[in-house]
Amino acid sequence: MKKTMALLLGIVLGILALAPFGASAAEQAKRINVLLLTGDDVAPAHNWAEVSQAIKEVLVSSGKFDVKVCEDTGVLESKASLARYDLIFLHLYNAKTPTLTDVAKENLIGFVKGGKGFAVSHLSSASYANWPEFRKMCGRYWLMGTSGHGPRSTFKVRIVNKSDPIMSGMDDFEADDELYAKLQGNEPINVLVEADSDWSKKTEPLAFTLRYGEGRVFHEVFGHDAKAVKNPSVAKLIQRGCEWAATMEAR
Repeated sequence: MKKTMALLLGIVLGILALAPFGASAAEQAKRINVLLLTGDDVAPAHNWAEVSQAIKEVLVSSGKFDVKVCEDTGVLESKASLARYDLIFLHLYNAKTPTLTDVAKENLIGFVKGGKGFAVSHLSSASYANWPEFRKMCGRYWLMGTSGHGPRSTFKVRIVNKSDPIMSGMDDFEADDELYAKLQGNEPINVLVEADSDWSKKTEPLAFTLRYGEGRVFHEVFGHDAKAVKNPSVAKLIQRGCEWAATMEAR
């Protein structure tokens, strides 16, 4: 009898000891896997390393994302590598690095059109100027010599549609950043937030979403530096936008 009780007690203790690890593994399996592509930008205006780290911290702090930072866009040439991810987040303007190969372009298009997520940040939409399909995928894009912004400042950001799941429960907020203006393109977009630009004298979309094939794109133009990204409202916008792009949910 004592041996039986000891055996049962050992089994129970073993189950209890393993329970936390099982829960952790389950949580890990539910996390959104993000490939954060970076490694180049206009210098010294943009510190891509600092901003990319801030984006990673913002996503990871939500408890919903696992983020792999990669400084080599050559990873796009491997379908097997991309298959591990739910979302590609581009924080890169290829000022000095070469354009993508045809294989990398095809794989990126296939990744998003096939039903996964793509996120674009700040000046990233200015990349690959000779690739029209990339601009289409971004929805709106920065055109050198046309797009621009006034001096960095604090400005009021307005929520356009509070019923959108990404913006649910959020209020108008202040940003300390560059207010991007005169982005180009005519793809249908769902504007999330906007602000009035003293530079363009127009109301400018600062974050929006669009569908691309079976996939989803979240585009936000905040992020001149780490401080701008870590603004609590901007951080929440990035978290929710990326979750929506990857899963069609935003909580």
